[in-house]
Amino acid sequence: MNNRINGIHHITAIAANAQRNYDFYTKVLGLRMVKKTVNFDDPGTYHFYFGNETGTPGTILTFFPWEGIVKGRTGTGMATEIDYSVPAGSLPFWADRFKRSNIVHGQEGERLGELYLPFEDPDGLKLNLVVSKNSDNRRPWTTADVGEQAAAKGFHGITLTLKNIRPTAGILTDVFGYKQTEQEGNRYRFVTDAVEGASIVDLVEAPEMMIGHVAGGTNHHVAFRVQDDNILMEYREKILGRGLNITPKINRDYFFSLYFREPGGVLFELATDNPGFTVDEPLNQLGSALKLPVQHEHLRAKIEQQLPSLQQ
Repeated sequence: MNNRINGIHHITAIAANAQRNYDFYTKVLGLRMVKKTVNFDDPGTYHFYFGNETGTPGTILTFFPWEGIVKGRTGTGMATEIDYSVPAGSLPFWADRFKRSNIVHGQEGERLGELYLPFEDPDGLKLNLVVSKNSDNRRPWTTADVGEQAAAKGFHGITLTLKNIRPTAGILTDVFGYKQTEQEGNRYRFVTDAVEGASIVDLVEAPEMMIGHVAGGTNHHVAFRVQDDNILMEYREKILGRGLNITPKINRDYFFSLYFREPGGVLFELATDNPGFTVDEPLNQLGSALKLPVQHEHLRAKIEQQLPSLQQ
């Protein structure tokens, strides 16, 4: 890794119930709760981070569980599908597990030469388990129910659905360093060779589809990975050079961020590897305590009263 975009850092989505969200991603999908904090801009709402043991960039799915939020609508101008990489031969295990857990799922299929199993989380967020045709040597988080032979290794990729893919493709190739590698129908695959996993962005062109509505069961934004905040600021200049608005650097405690809306309407974030999730709690205790940003710590008692109780 160097001064390149190193694939996906994290993906953030919206849920309507904190306990249900926690139970699905830790108990059914078998991910680790890496961090339990709050939405920095709305501290009466949790911000959950699910990933591997350490919360390695490329494994982190995060949620704002706004209690009782209305259901969103998948459409253009948003990230519409999240792909997780799983081991070869594991899809029957997952289909059976989803069936026993009453999880909405489709049939095993093939797309761009890869087997996949589509499913939805309890809020209707669309996800796929994908057997990558390339090697994925990332070590997954495992549980008593989901062993290494089936566990999700981290993201395989993300799908963005757009009215017109060309402006977004220009950001991916000219700024982020991705290359278009394949096409299947109206799906165009872009890949970076800067990192082994979480390296794929699929653009689906759907000019007749309605614009999406971001709410429960939809993705809020996609964050791309850079090594540190010096490189982060280099990319800020590149984005400004494309005539796009981008935020100043924001400290998210576990990484530094910039946000901008790419030309197709999807909210993009650039996020750093540093300082990581062990900055405020040891590795063996990640996700066990409510962590608040410094600016909200003096409100802890009030915030803890507002947040729904969570059984972990």
